[in-house]
Amino acid sequence: MGLFDRLKKGLGRSSKAIGDGIGRLFTFGRLDEAQLMALEEILITADLGFDAASEIIEKIKKNKIETLENEIQLKEILADEITEMLEGAALPLHLPQDKKPAVILMAGVNGAGKTTTIGKLAQKFKQQGQSVMLAAGDTFRAAAIEQLQVWGARADVSVISGFQGADAAGLVYTALEQARAENADILIVDTAGRLQSNEALMAELEKIIRVIKKFDDSAPHAALLVLDATVGQNAISQAQAFLKAAGITGLIMTKLDGTARGGVLIALTRKLGLPIHYIGVGESAEDLQPFDARQFARALTGLDN
Repeated sequence: MGLFDRLKKGLGRSSKAIGDGIGRLFTFGRLDEAQLMALEEILITADLGFDAASEIIEKIKKNKIETLENEIQLKEILADEITEMLEGAALPLHLPQDKKPAVILMAGVNGAGKTTTIGKLAQKFKQQGQSVMLAAGDTFRAAAIEQLQVWGARADVSVISGFQGADAAGLVYTALEQARAENADILIVDTAGRLQSNEALMAELEKIIRVIKKFDDSAPHAALLVLDATVGQNAISQAQAFLKAAGITGLIMTKLDGTARGGVLIALTRKLGLPIHYIGVGESAEDLQPFDARQFARALTGLDN
């Protein structure tokens, strides 16, 4: 299965919700004002957010709605508008080539798929010929350490870990020293799946960042927040809190295959202006894909590539 086919399959719930709604609009012929209001509700339900949905509806009005005779035409317009809204966010993850190790800090709440995403990223970097090490900085949960070790074995990369309850910042510093000693290209640092409302755990995250900066004042070279698409608009408040504590530089949106609310990426982009580097549309490593605005928009609206 090609990348777009994986993406389209993964976004199946979201595209079905949008597509079914659009299909009902054309049951009685061409679009009118009342049907456009219904379309706006469909887009809001898909979690695009009120502002984005309203903007799309206004543009459709300007494009002479009387010329729209079938749902394919409407989907094409929707896909074009969504692409335009997301293009600025579709930026690849760039790491410095002159830094060894390049340090990636990973943050996110429990259940968002952070540790799994780390494992998938490690596999991708290895396939690109880069040497990778992982730091099990989530010392809060024994299961998190074990899960990262499983992914490390799967990707054939070293995992620096300690015991449950160990000082996370100290462990991260040890990992940094070992990564430098072994001339690793990339070190990916896991952190506790803290709730954005937990001040003590957020303070620990800030401490980890201070330790990383003592090791290399240009690090972390990327601070990525993993968000679960199934939480919808709550992802925005999560991102805002982590942005404040960890200086988040980019997003990874997971579990888009488990929700009909895939439009939340649009709401996130408009609210935060952060790049979206990867999206997850399934369980396998291949289902973690670089974010492509056009392909996402077409898959979301149920169109072919």
